[in-house]
Amino acid sequence: MTDLELATHAALEAGQLLRANFGLEAVVDEATHHDIKLALDRAAQDLITGILLGEHPTDALYGEEGIAGNQDSARQWIVDPIDGTVNFFYGIPHFCVSIALRVAGEIVVGVIHDPMVGETWTVAKGGPAMLNGRPIQVSQRADFAEAILFVGCGKDEAALHTGIARFHKASLRARKMRMMGSAALGMAYIASGRLDAYIESRISLWDIAAGQLLVETAGGKVDLTAVPGYADAWSIVASNGCLPVEEIL
Repeated sequence: MTDLELATHAALEAGQLLRANFGLEAVVDEATHHDIKLALDRAAQDLITGILLGEHPTDALYGEEGIAGNQDSARQWIVDPIDGTVNFFYGIPHFCVSIALRVAGEIVVGVIHDPMVGETWTVAKGGPAMLNGRPIQVSQRADFAEAILFVGCGKDEAALHTGIARFHKASLRARKMRMMGSAALGMAYIASGRLDAYIESRISLWDIAAGQLLVETAGGKVDLTAVPGYADAWSIVASNGCLPVEEIL
């Protein structure tokens, strides 16, 4: 089984678990002002960990719900078991499983699976970006008047201030704006040509690792800037590569 096949298998298995539990009463492990952690987050990551490290026990795994495996390994799986946990908890069917493989610091595999819609995005370094087995590419829209943008606003006052300012500036120019609740699906939608750009001042690596390879392979552009003081947190500007997003930053 190739790394891409293994990651896809793990994402589909976790997706089945999420779909089976969608709409049922969820156990909340932790609740903060802007976020929720579910027992199902951990159960889904444990399932993914068992599949990935069961095949490659000397690999490392770095996920939203913790680490596993050999952290000195050059091969590191980056996992978000439910990207869009708040959506899931409130019964909004917009969430996904995101799995990436980073080897010697380079993302080489990415899988994003939406279990509710039944869509699976896959990519391996050097190969095409695919949606349910068919090649995809970013849009060619270069005019804000024709574009749809996804702007995230973060979870603290500084990030919120930056996000709202960008949202306001972009809203005056774009055809439509969206805040969708899943960064990984936002990236997958850019790779598919559904959205034209995604901007957020602080996002975690596990949210965007698989999406970065998808977008870049599909012909788009992703700029990441490390956020000082936060481990593996990034400011992201992802786009189709045609839209002049720097004009709204």
